[in-house]
Amino acid sequence: MATPPLHPDIAHLSWLLGTWAGTGSGEYPTIKSFDYNEEISFGHVGKPFLAYTQKTRHAETGLPLHAEAGYIRPVGTDRVEFQVVQPSGISESYEGIVQSTEEAIVISLETVSVTTTATAKDVSAVRRVMTFDPGAQVLSYKMAMAAVGEEMTHHLSANLFPTT
Repeated sequence: MATPPLHPDIAHLSWLLGTWAGTGSGEYPTIKSFDYNEEISFGHVGKPFLAYTQKTRHAETGLPLHAEAGYIRPVGTDRVEFQVVQPSGISESYEGIVQSTEEAIVISLETVSVTTTATAKDVSAVRRVMTFDPGAQVLSYKMAMAAVGEEMTHHLSANLFPTT
């Protein structure tokens, strides 16, 4: 199957393309801290967006922990929109900024809305910051959330490396 040409509107995000894998750690006031292995992928179909998939496994047991999928769309070269859906009944809509320096590219995202099904956990806001260090070829992120009655609190962090 042929790969379509990269849409020019996403060229500045092409560093995300491919599969990334690594390790992370999670914590939250309402749960026991944990370590995990993670794999994320960004792909394209020649349109002005990137498709995103993510899955994690418990570092010790190897059992699945979390998965999500979505799309990231550029708004010019310095803003993005990010849609994420989780099988746990949570959908998140983000807006964010893209900042580039010689040392790193940073995408800072804040939810503009979080929608949950009747049986999903209560999540009211999420913040994600992804940082790409081109010299080390590492994609790291930090995620904080306001959920289950807690204020915005650090939840996850990971370092991922290209596998493809």
